[in-house]
Amino acid sequence: MYDLVLAALEAQQLTQAATLIKQWQGKSPQDPWLRLAMGRYWEAKGDLEKAQVTYTRVLQTTANPKVLSQAREGVQRMCDQLAQQREHDLNAAKNRPGATQTAVLALAPVAGAQRQAAAQGLAQVLQLDLYTARMRLPSQHWRLLRVGPAGELQYFCEQLQAQQIPARWTTVDQIKALPVFRVEAIQSFEPHISLICQDNTGQRGSLHLGWGDISRWLVGALPLYESIVDLGPWGKLKRKQATQDYAEVMDWHLHRRGCILRFCDRAFSYRDTAAIPSMTDTSPQTSLIATTVWKALKAHCQEGIQSAPYTDFTGFGDGALDFMTVMPPFEPHVDLIRPQPSAWDGAFHLYSSLRFLSDR
Repeated sequence: MYDLVLAALEAQQLTQAATLIKQWQGKSPQDPWLRLAMGRYWEAKGDLEKAQVTYTRVLQTTANPKVLSQAREGVQRMCDQLAQQREHDLNAAKNRPGATQTAVLALAPVAGAQRQAAAQGLAQVLQLDLYTARMRLPSQHWRLLRVGPAGELQYFCEQLQAQQIPARWTTVDQIKALPVFRVEAIQSFEPHISLICQDNTGQRGSLHLGWGDISRWLVGALPLYESIVDLGPWGKLKRKQATQDYAEVMDWHLHRRGCILRFCDRAFSYRDTAAIPSMTDTSPQTSLIATTVWKALKAHCQEGIQSAPYTDFTGFGDGALDFMTVMPPFEPHVDLIRPQPSAWDGAFHLYSSLRFLSDR
């Protein structure tokens, strides 16, 4: 029967080969030659990955020396053809318009029973060992995976998505082009939200919107550093940067208007902000009361905005810091007075932009 199937495949009679295989399955479903024939069938159809899986299963389930020898040859053929196909597709992706622009590739978290299949898919696409793939696959927060040419990262993203892995990519130019308005104060909450904000050039203006205009929102903490003197080796004094506090940043994503509204608890004008409906005391005079107002503002957002906030920035930021030095510079749009720039500010803008562009 195997010779009949092989003859049909060599004559490119795939329908006849499929019919013979179906008859064979009815008579001898456990025949190792049947499984080998199924591998040859998928190979003839051009489904290289399915053929490779079939040949591999033959190797795992049979002891027939002749079948094993042909299955090994089949696995090697599939590996060679898949490598050639990958190289061809990757070269084509590198020649797409805009393929040389700098881009980023990120992964959304994968949890539970899906992680094993996702790790195998990640290992296959990026040609990693399974252990390394498991370590790079996030389980709780987004992770920045690579920074590189747009054509290459778009190809990898498409391959990962084909493996049911939640991958996203975007170019740095798309991030730079995204309008961000820094909110100074909220003038009113009813009948609509009225904001005082600044655009990318620092020009002030007003913006009016309803809660329904906010499609997504996120909250993240940025470390604030201070120079301190500490004891080094052998009791010598040395100066270093240490985290003294955290600033909180909140973004509203307005997809229908194509922009982001950014709040910062250190730059927000509490005195010029209208009374928050859930608060009775609206005259903040101390930093403690300002903190209370900020918390009340976030609580009011949770009541008004339909979606839950994204709160996994810290995990993303920890992994993204090493990539910030190899990315083209871009404006982080964060109103914080720092003695020197911090990569955390750029990481937050990158995270928010990735979320915005992937949700639209």
